[in-house]
Amino acid sequence: MINRLNFILSYTFSALFILSIACGKGGGTDTPPNPCAGVTVSVTGTVTNPTTPGGSNGSISVNASGGSGFTFSINGGTFQSSTNFTGLRAGNYTIVAKNSSGCSGTTSFNVTDPPNVCAGITITVTGTITNPSTPGASNGSIVATATGSSGFTFNINSGTFQATGNFTGLVAGNYTINAKDANGCTGTAVFTLTDPNLCSGVTITVNTTNTSNTPCEGNTASITVTPSGGTGPYTYSLNSGAFQSGNVFSNLSTANHSIVAKDANGCTGTKNVLVGDLPAGPLFTAVRTLVQNNCVTCHNPTQPNGGMNFSVDCNIVANKDRIKARAVDANPSPMPQGGLLPASERQKITDWINAGGKFTN
Repeated sequence: MINRLNFILSYTFSALFILSIACGKGGGTDTPPNPCAGVTVSVTGTVTNPTTPGGSNGSISVNASGGSGFTFSINGGTFQSSTNFTGLRAGNYTIVAKNSSGCSGTTSFNVTDPPNVCAGITITVTGTITNPSTPGASNGSIVATATGSSGFTFNINSGTFQATGNFTGLVAGNYTINAKDANGCTGTAVFTLTDPNLCSGVTITVNTTNTSNTPCEGNTASITVTPSGGTGPYTYSLNSGAFQSGNVFSNLSTANHSIVAKDANGCTGTKNVLVGDLPAGPLFTAVRTLVQNNCVTCHNPTQPNGGMNFSVDCNIVANKDRIKARAVDANPSPMPQGGLLPASERQKITDWINAGGKFTN
């Protein structure tokens, strides 16, 4: 009985071992099949080149075979479901098609520019200008024409193209005119309009009369201007100042003054006028001599007694009343020290003051 049981157990274990070997192939894991094995994805397409050189309206429309559920990528970009790639410039493009199983195929496409229709074409732009009639006017014009092709349109200073080359209402300045033919080929020319020079050949002569300054009385000189040779009315400027309509300049100092006369067209003439001082009058000259002979020793720059320096002519004029009081009237005491001047000298002072007591008397 025991031997029979051992036989059965031994047989059972042997069968299980053989079955284990047959089913598990030694206990390893099965490798899943490759879904792309034997699958070839082919990419074909149609190229539409840009319509103009440098244009960006080229496109590629593709198809794929070798599976289903395709998506597409161009030049390594994101995959998309659409088969169309648009907005392309000339160049090489690589398109990858990938099916729903991840199997892919690749094809390169070349997008090219069309032939340059302007090669060998030279468009020449010429024109006739009419300058503005007066400075600052806007009645200038340019009439432009073009040769070298046909079907021209024109623009000025990058404006809108128009059917004719006539441009009016122009002021003085530089203008760039482009001519474009039916194929888009262009030619360019620059035209310059200038204002007329109304002063060409015009010489304006500035005639003046002037008065001199009276010393010790401030700026008393004046200049009167009388121009000729231009077109009136005139305006006038003194020493580069603002122009004025009046032709008289008053209260002028002793100096060299520049006078400009400008006519209605802006033409100018210039003259330098030296304004001087009136000479000392004989009565003042006599008083100045006696004052400086008798009084300057006490009334000078280093010893101006009473605040008076009689070495300066205008100080004598400014203090004439004081001089008369002391040297003629002895009020409050006679001057110079030591007694009154002789009667003839005192009379010189009196005559000068009675005549006005000015530098020019």
